Parts: sequence; structure tokens; C-alpha cells
Amino acid sequence: MMEPLSPSGSSAALLPRLGVDTGGTFTDFALLQGRQLLTHKVLSTPEAPELAILQGIEEMGLAEDCRNGQLLVIHGSTVATNAALQGQGAKTLLITNQGLRDFLTIGRQNRADIYDLRPPKQAAPIPQSQCLEIQCRMDPKGAEIEPLEPENIDRLISEVRDLEAESIAICLLFSYLQPEHEQRLRDFLAKDHFVSISSEVLPETGEYERGIATWLNASLGPLMHNYLSRLSEQIPQQNLSVMQSSGGTIGCQQASEKAVNLLLSGPAGGLAAAHQIRRQIDCGDLLTFDMGGTSTDVALIGEQIQLTREGRIGRYPVAVPMVDMHTIGAGGGSIAYLDEAGMLHVGPESAGARPGPAGYGLGGRQATVTDAHIFLGNLPSKQFAGGNMALDASAANRVIEELAAQGNISPREMAQGILDLANEHMARALRQISVQVGEDPKDYRLCSFGGAGGLHVCALAEKLEMTRALIPANSGILSALGMLLAPGKRELSHALSESDSASVMQLLESGKQLANHGQLELQQEGFATEGISTRFSLDCRYRGQSFTLNLALTDDLNWNSLIENFHREHEQNFGYRLDREVEKVNLRVHVSAEQKFVKLPELDQSEDSDFTLTNPSPELGKKLIVDRNALPAGAVVRGPALICEASATSWLAPGWVAKVHIQGHLLLEKVSLPD
Repeated sequence: MMEPLSPSGSSAALLPRLGVDTGGTFTDFALLQGRQLLTHKVLSTPEAPELAILQGIEEMGLAEDCRNGQLLVIHGSTVATNAALQGQGAKTLLITNQGLRDFLTIGRQNRADIYDLRPPKQAAPIPQSQCLEIQCRMDPKGAEIEPLEPENIDRLISEVRDLEAESIAICLLFSYLQPEHEQRLRDFLAKDHFVSISSEVLPETGEYERGIATWLNASLGPLMHNYLSRLSEQIPQQNLSVMQSSGGTIGCQQASEKAVNLLLSGPAGGLAAAHQIRRQIDCGDLLTFDMGGTSTDVALIGEQIQLTREGRIGRYPVAVPMVDMHTIGAGGGSIAYLDEAGMLHVGPESAGARPGPAGYGLGGRQATVTDAHIFLGNLPSKQFAGGNMALDASAANRVIEELAAQGNISPREMAQGILDLANEHMARALRQISVQVGEDPKDYRLCSFGGAGGLHVCALAEKLEMTRALIPANSGILSALGMLLAPGKRELSHALSESDSASVMQLLESGKQLANHGQLELQQEGFATEGISTRFSLDCRYRGQSFTLNLALTDDLNWNSLIENFHREHEQNFGYRLDREVEKVNLRVHVSAEQKFVKLPELDQSEDSDFTLTNPSPELGKKLIVDRNALPAGAVVRGPALICEASATSWLAPGWVAKVHIQGHLLLEKVSLPD
């Protein structure tokens, strides 16, 4: 295990670390100082996310330490995600080979609805007027067949100047085998523009996927650079890291160059923390859902966090490594409304941070999931956000009553209907990542976190016929805590030509050269060399196939044993093997450096494990309220009960019991059906 370096380059002293998760509604903070953990929440400022971060740092009394370089800040950013979803990236030009300027518009010709005979026309990622061509070409083996002539470069520079773009994406054929042409073009254009080249963003086969990744990186890069520049005016760059979509951190100076790797920056933090908890308390595999104010993210966690190269952002594929999760627009701030036929809908539109739900008292006038909880007495105003934020119950009741009048039903029926519909949306997402890929949810423990997750965990478990659940300690700010636990990580790749005949040892030697680059970046981020680990893998496929299987690559293998491993994996995954040539596609290198984990203080042990509830609340329909911070280790809480803490509120339904783990986690078991 290792620890981040202090600014002086010495690892002798471990600086305090602040994890920050910037969400659509709240920005969460987790400060780890020695063995003490402090948490905080502020409303997000989507128009300028750094303002909420700096506000939280100020309110926690950390501003001076931050400016003096005595605080390490690791944060998840939604800047790239929101800009990509809203189409608000920088004006970007595409440069490609002559005759290929429409390849991003053509795409894969996949249809969102295969049975729609009249699909709506989609706008091109980049307008044709902003797609430029240049004469030059490499062949499928990486050999030059048409040189890049100086006069063609001069002509291209003139065209670029006339279009007045901020950013440029360069994607040439077979550049993943020979990047020379892309590199030369970048050298000429980088003086006046932000330039991304496909041979660095995604050096793999598949022009469309590689082109989309390069375009996204170029489009989002200037925004990330400007955002991180504003943030680093208050936080020294060497003390600022950003979470990547793959679940590992990257230094501030490198982050703006790899914006496409930050699209799942925030949600990846929660998975990093959940994975650490799974390892520490040995609670079995987890089916996670992270419910915040704007969205819900669901994922499976086994021995490792699952990564995918088939992720999407909006309608575009993102083939860079990212945590394998599914996101839906269902959160505490999701707006409930009736359509023209009187049908109730919940989300995906959100009230956001401002005005937010009506119950926040900031001017919201539309009913949300949070307002439904307030109406039904699931959010005690005195305990909400640790008592730091007052709820306006009358405003929440008013918007629920108005919506109920439109639907000609009682307000209580409307509030419960909103929650039932939100639960159904989340249950469907959980089935999509479990049942639809052949996994039985009953074999997993449902792990809920995020500010709103604990209010829905029992209902979702029952919908999925699950009997075990987990509400981690500090569940409302778990993604921020995950920023502190996530390793430094680099996922590198190198495409192999069809004619490549390298042996396993030769592939490993090539991989070590890639690994040196990743290790250098981690050292620049502040990790000590001796704590960095590396592993290698190889994408293989039968000749003629388009999909690949990833196989571990170790020095005790030869090509014959690797082929046999491929046949076995293929048969296990797809039920058959073929008598066909196996070809190498991509060499992958995984470089990581674990953060030094500081064990959190354990709770006091209870002499009486059965925790008796004695505080019914007339305000909340005689619901029993438990202060989570007062629960000792070993205590058993029996539903129904509301369990309150500073960052979240959890509803323990009838028929469920919660036992307090020594680290403060709540282990839930369903013991009977509710009456």
C-alpha cells in the first residue's frame, strides 16, 4: 500500500484528503484527517461547479490549508458529462483522410428503434462544413502509401484559420498502427487550438468509435481546461486530482487532455467506495444503486469493479474504459407530472439544485420525489441534512395537493403513486444489469447510497425478491468518500495488425513500454514508484468476428496455451467453440497505485444488541425516528423506522431488521412479510 506524496515530494507525512462529489443537486464533501472523518453538503452551482466546491471548502474551515498546499483534493466532476449530454462542447473541427469526412455522420447505421419505419433524422456530431480532409494515407499494416505533403498541410492550416474553431479532432485511417501523420498535423495546429489525435485518445481499430472518442475529447477538453484552471486558482494543481470513468484518479494537469475519460467521473467514486466496503466486511457480491437528487446509477460489484468499453453518452458510443453501470433520470429532484391523457410520469426532468423540490423552500413549484417523501412523513425536517437545511413542508404539501387535484385522486394516493413509479423505474434498471445478463438478484446484496437511496432500498429489494441489503456508513456522501479510496489508475492499449506474429514474451515487452508511460504519469500525480502495480491482457477473437474476449497475459503462457484459454472462455461465454484461427486484436496494460487506506474508527460495542425505539413522532404519523450516529456496534433496529443521519435518511420497512456493523454499516435482512 502507498500514500500520496506531499508537495515537497516526500511521503513522510500524509496530508489531509478531501473527497468532493459534484452532483446535480448537492455537492458532497468527505474530509479524512488522520483517523477522523468529517462530512459536509452544499447545494450545487451547475453554472459554475467550482463555486460550490470552494464554498464547501470555506465552510469546513479549510480555505487557508487549501491555498497553502496542505490539503489534497480529489473530486468527481460533472462538467464533461453535462456538456456532452447538452451538446455544449467547444466548436470543434474534424480532420480526416480525403474521402472520409462523413464517417461520423454515417456511423454504424444502428437504429434506436429497429421497428420504427420512419426514424427521426439525427443531427451529425460535426456539421459537414466543419469536417476537413487531407491527402495522406497509411495501409492496414501501418506502412505509408500516400505521404503528407507540406503544401497540403499549408492548405489545411488556411482552411482551419477561416473556420475559427476552438478545438480540433484528428482521426486518420490506421493511425493506431502508425501515428506519424496525426502527430505532424498536431505539431502544426496545436499552437492556436486544443488538438486531440485518435492515436492517443483511443489507439484501437474501429474508425467510428475512435472518431467519436476523439471528437468528444476535443470538444470537452477546452471546457475541462477552463474549469480546472479556475479551480486551481484556489487549489494548487499538484494537490488536485480528478476521478476518471474507470474508477481511478488522474492528476489535474493531465485531466483536461483526457476529458473523454471523465464522463462518469462522479458515479465512479461511489463504486470505488462500495468495492472497498465489500472487501473489508466480506458481505458478498453487491448490486448497487446510487440515488441522488438528479439521477440513479446502478451496477454490479464482484471481486473487481466491472469495466466496459461499450459505454454510451447520450446516443454516442464511448469506447474508452469506464465502470459498467446504467444511469436513469430518477432522483429525489425528479419532477412528477400528468400528461394529456392523465397518465402520471416521474422524471427524467429534474428540479436540480435551484429551485429544487418545493420542499427546499427555494421557489420550486413542481412536485418531485422529495416532495412526495415530505408529504408522507418520510423526511423529518429537524433531522434533514443534519439539521443544517430547513424543509418547507407546507410548500411540498401544496404541490402534491395541486397535482392530486389534476388527477382527481387524494393527495396521499398521488404521493404514494409518485414513489411507486420512481421505484418501478429503478427496479427496471436493476433488472437490466442483472436479470438481463443472466444474474439472479437474489444472489446479491442490494447496496444503496446517495442522499435518497436509503429511502427506497427496502421497496426495491422486495420488488427484486432480495432478502439482504446494505446501507454503508456515510451513505449520503459515499461517492465523495470513494474519491479518497480510489486508486490512481491508467488503462492503456495498443492495437495489433492482422499480420502481427509477436510471441507472448514479445507482447509483454511491448506492454512494459506502455506501462512505463502510465507509471510516469502516476509518479507525476504523486504516487511512489514501489506502490505501482501492472498487469497485462490481450483482446482476441476468431477470424471473421467483430467482438473480442479479453484474456490475462502472463509470462507463464505461450501462444498455444493462450489459444486454448480463448477457446475455453468463448465456450463458457457463448456455449460453443470454433475450429477457426484465433487472432490478436489489442494489447492492454492496466497500471494502478492504491491509495493508503486509513481505517476509520470503529463504533463502541453495545451490551444489549436489541436497540429499543422509544421516540414516536406525532409530526410524522407516529413513525419511529432513530439517530444513526447514536447506534452502537451490534445494535439491532427493527422496522418500521426512519434512520436519520447528516447526509441521508433511510426507511426501514416493516418486516426488515438492520444490524449495525462495527464500522457503522447497516446490514439489512428481511425476516418476515409486512402485516
